[in-house]
Amino acid sequence: MTEGFLIQNPDRAIEMLESLREMGIALAVDDFGTGYSSLSYLKRLPIQKLKIDRSFVRDIPDDPNDEAISRAIIALGHSMQLEVLAEGVETEAQQAFLVREQCDCVQGYLYSKPVPAADLVRLLKVVFSVFSQARQPPIYYPVPISAVTNFSMPCEVSQF
Repeated sequence: MTEGFLIQNPDRAIEMLESLREMGIALAVDDFGTGYSSLSYLKRLPIQKLKIDRSFVRDIPDDPNDEAISRAIIALGHSMQLEVLAEGVETEAQQAFLVREQCDCVQGYLYSKPVPAADLVRLLKVVFSVFSQARQPPIYYPVPISAVTNFSMPCEVSQF
C-alpha cells in the first residue's frame, strides 16, 4: 500500500486494511516519506511496518540529510512499535548504517535482484533450512543461499 492510496479515500482504505489485518495479513506503508499523507494517518492505520523509500537510502552514507531522514523514520516507527524496513540497499556502507541505526530489516540488490516466482519456493526452502539449523536466531545474519543463486540475505528469523 502506498501513501498515495490512503489519501484518495482514507475511511474506505482503513476499513479495507482492518479487514485484511483481521485475516492475519501483515500490513506496511510502502515508500514512506515520499507521499502527501499526514503523519496523523499513522495513528489510524492498522499497520505493522514502515518501509523507508529507496530515495532516502540511495545516498547513504554520503548525504547527511538522507541519514537524518532515515534515522527519524526508524525512530518514529520503533516508537510506535512498528517494524521498519529499508528498501534499495546496494552497498555494505548503507547496510552498516542501517544496522547501526537498528533498522529491523533491509532489502535491495546488495542481497539479491528480484527472484523469479518459479525460484521462490526453492529459495525459501534453503532459507528455512539454514534458519532451522541455527542454535540462536540472530536478528541480522548473513544467510548464504548458494544452493539457489550466489547471494546472501540478512533478515529476521521471525519473518519466516
